[in-house]
Amino acid sequence: MSEVNESDRFECVVINVIDSLMWKGVVVEETKSGGRVYFGKVKPEGFDYVPGDVLYIGVKKLPYGVEEMTAEVSLYDPDGRKLDWTFI
Repeated sequence: MSEVNESDRFECVVINVIDSLMWKGVVVEETKSGGRVYFGKVKPEGFDYVPGDVLYIGVKKLPYGVEEMTAEVSLYDPDGRKLDWTFI
């Protein structure tokens, strides 16, 4: 298995978009592995993606473990704009 670089981007498909008062919750599925990630604080301004649309994720390995989490996963739009991040 090759090492994942911070600049690598992985294609994912929007599975669900949850509207709340201040944020959008977005569930995406990485197309090759089928792994899903939930991003809970996506700003609603300019976010007009729906289930089936393509977005991208990037992974950055943490230099130390935070509880049981080992990586920071970021959500990007097709233009490379960072939309949100979470730990896994």
